[in-house]
Amino acid sequence: MPLHSYVEGTGRPVVVLPSLSLDSTAMRAAFEPAFLGVDGWARIYLDLPGSGGSPPGEPTSDAVLADVIATVGALLGNEPFLIAGWSYGGYLAAALARRLPERVAGLLMACSGFKIRPADRDLSGVLPSHPEPGWLADVPARLHEYFATAVGYQTAAAASRVAAVLAANGPVDEAYFGVLRSAGFALSDEDVVTDYERPASFVCGRRDRVAGYRGVYDNLGRFPNAGYVLAADAGHFLPVEEPDLFRSTVRSWLGRCSA
Repeated sequence: MPLHSYVEGTGRPVVVLPSLSLDSTAMRAAFEPAFLGVDGWARIYLDLPGSGGSPPGEPTSDAVLADVIATVGALLGNEPFLIAGWSYGGYLAAALARRLPERVAGLLMACSGFKIRPADRDLSGVLPSHPEPGWLADVPARLHEYFATAVGYQTAAAASRVAAVLAANGPVDEAYFGVLRSAGFALSDEDVVTDYERPASFVCGRRDRVAGYRGVYDNLGRFPNAGYVLAADAGHFLPVEEPDLFRSTVRSWLGRCSA
């Protein structure tokens, strides 16, 4: 099934995969600040099935990844591309690099891991946050519990940025995502161990209570050309919580992919 896509800029393609239940509009709000002022890269933002302009499909990650691969093929043919993903999108991006190593010229994973079931994620060592008084004052009450878990840098400014990204999100099919999470979340080749030789970058937060950070660190041996950035205060919304750090990480990665 072809997925809806949105392209920013021109140049070498960078396919960007969203966090679960976020669409291309929200992802552009989160990721585009990292690309501002950098020429020569076309960012291709995809709506995964059940989000934005893409209808739901079979509720398994294998089917989602098949749709991503088919869409990238339709858009780019056999042209090499970079892949970047946030959270679930990073999990899929790693699988794409595993399955198409000859075409994926660079990999970036933000707040992600190689195991997707919550019970399989390594959350050891994740630090508690130190909330600024009144940090949720301008956030809708229905999001308070979620922010308390997912946002690590708990200041009013960071909460405002995260809320703005979520407000930009388009429609999602919650029933579809509920079945995906419960029945088909893990990829069939999740446990396949392969090395990836191209430039890679992993950016994680020490206060990421959703994905953790040790699962990625423990797998660095499989990525001989990888950089690893661990933000002291960030949580699962690191690209939005710490935009300056994320920008420098993305630009460093693009530089290595250009070399």
